Amino acid sequence: MHFITDRAVEIGTEIQQYHGKWPFWRLGGMQEPASVAFSLLNLWFHIRGAKEVQLKIPEGHPMKRYYLIFAAVSVNAWIWSSVFHTRDLPATEKLDYFSAALAILYALFYTVVRLFHLYSVPNLTSNRRLIHNTWATICSLAFLGHISYLTLLPRFDYTYNMAFNLVIGMTHNLLWLLYSFPSFLSPFHRFPARAKTYRPGYVGKAALFVLLTTAATALELLDFPPWRRIIDAHSLWHLSTVPIIVFWYKFLIQDALDDGWKGLR
Repeated sequence: MHFITDRAVEIGTEIQQYHGKWPFWRLGGMQEPASVAFSLLNLWFHIRGAKEVQLKIPEGHPMKRYYLIFAAVSVNAWIWSSVFHTRDLPATEKLDYFSAALAILYALFYTVVRLFHLYSVPNLTSNRRLIHNTWATICSLAFLGHISYLTLLPRFDYTYNMAFNLVIGMTHNLLWLLYSFPSFLSPFHRFPARAKTYRPGYVGKAALFVLLTTAATALELLDFPPWRRIIDAHSLWHLSTVPIIVFWYKFLIQDALDDGWKGLR
């Protein structure tokens, strides 16, 4: 593979992919060392984010456990991303894709819980509890159906897998974008202890998060031969999500500490 690639570089012809993969220099047996390194970096910042949530959000806050679970499923996703980019096998590929889908779907789950106030509090009405449990069941069945479909097919349906993650991710982003809108445009009553018109200045950060996430995702569409057979668009996408993760945990903590939660903690 590298001999053919050397020859292509030498004579100025197009660099080819092999089984859908660009030619990378290996390091310590890792097929895509840059993607492995950046996946581990994401993993680390999710661990750090979980520690920040644990330390800064008070016990009893209705969203604290949801954010800790989000950190846990995200850590799991980046573990399997690093494993998959170390050695691409059918099993590691599925573990990577399924773990990523779980993290994206759980992000949508807690977003709906947060924005529609479905979290568990002492005075939660039976109607809201029913909606919460129904929403949890829908997400669980969606994930089980997703992995069952991809597992039982004779061949892995990459197009469907991408479409599933894209729809879930875009829905998640749209909800947070609506959260950030001016009060007369946003459909959400942001904080249960405040009037609907209450809009702290930091809520605009949710719109910035959506913008940054969309820009980062565009790297997945800009496929190009890896620079010096090390850095490609996919690895750069992994790198670009690191500062977004840091930004997002800071936002979630700031949102959780707002005075609008008084009476529910």
